[in-house]
Formats: sequence, C-alpha cells, structure tokens
Amino acid sequence: MQSRQPEILVLYYSQHGSVRELARHIARGVDSVPGVSARLRTVPRVSAVCETTAPAVPDEGAPYAELADLQECIGIAVGSPTRFGNMAAAMKYFWDGTASLWQNGALVGKPACVFTSSASMHGGQESTLISMMLPLLHHGMTVLGLPYTLPELTTTTSGGTPYGASHVSGAAGSQPITEAERTLAMAQGKRLAEIALRLSA
Repeated sequence: MQSRQPEILVLYYSQHGSVRELARHIARGVDSVPGVSARLRTVPRVSAVCETTAPAVPDEGAPYAELADLQECIGIAVGSPTRFGNMAAAMKYFWDGTASLWQNGALVGKPACVFTSSASMHGGQESTLISMMLPLLHHGMTVLGLPYTLPELTTTTSGGTPYGASHVSGAAGSQPITEAERTLAMAQGKRLAEIALRLSA
C-alpha cells in the first residue's frame, strides 16, 4: 500500500473572500513543492445568538477544519481578517478548542505561518498576524515569517509584512490582490512546505 503524500494545512476564516483568496495563493505555493500538497480548511462563523449553529458542511469553499487536520499535516498556515488589530473571533474560537492537542504536545515542532487582510493600509495587519502567532507558540510550533530576501517585501505599496503575507482589500472589500501580494503569499506557502519537509524527514 502506498503511503499518502504529506500535506500542509492552510486554515483560514474569510468573511468577504479576501483571506480565502490569499489562502488559495498560499496553497499554490505549497503545491509548487514536489512531495507535498495543500489541504484547505476553514472555520465556521461565531454567532452572538446561542441558538444559531452553522451547517455541518459550508455552503461554499473549503470544508470545516477538525483537530485531526492539525495532527495529520506536517505544517500549518493560519489566516484571518483583522478585527480591531486582532484575529477574528471565529479563528480564536477554533484555537481555544485545541487544548487536548496542547496537553499531548501534538503540534510541538511543526512549522507554521500566518496571513491576513484588512480594509486599510494601517488597519492592524501586523498586530493581527502577531495575535495569530500566540496560540502557535503556546503549542510549541516553529513560527516562520517572510524574509527580506524577497524583493516584493521592500517594494510593495499594498500588503506584505515580514510577519506574514497580507492584503489591503479597501473599505468595501473589493480591491483585488496585487501582484506583490500574490507573489508574497505564494512564496510563504512554498517556504512553509520546504521547511516542513525538511523538519519531517
């Protein structure tokens, strides 16, 4: 029986589609590395109304993530829109439910990276990226950024930070991803996949 190819989990929450689009470019970067493939997953919205529940399967996009996805994949990319300089409640809620993995040390040593989208250039991207790093660090994961050897990091006039790929979507959330943002997202996915393969060897 042939063993399954190792996978990188690209886990995201997206309300208007910008983070989902970034996730797809990160997945393309992962898939460009021989011997590994991307596994796209999302998380359901969090409702302030206790009786509201999400459908078992999303209406569109990637399936909902399960704890098994975190365990089975050799690396993880986590994406969320900015919410007042922090990750969205839906992503925070998901990570709050990973205590059993933390107790077992299931994610220790796995490489991870983060990505985000905001409405404006100074909409809290970097603090959001750092907020997503915190649970990863508590899980003992190896957190990766984007190196300045990528020329787009110093020439971009849109998104892109050393903490992780990002996108500036505009007030209406309708700005398309720029060439620099796309390049940086793909580079981040490729870097995560390459390092994950080395660490898992």
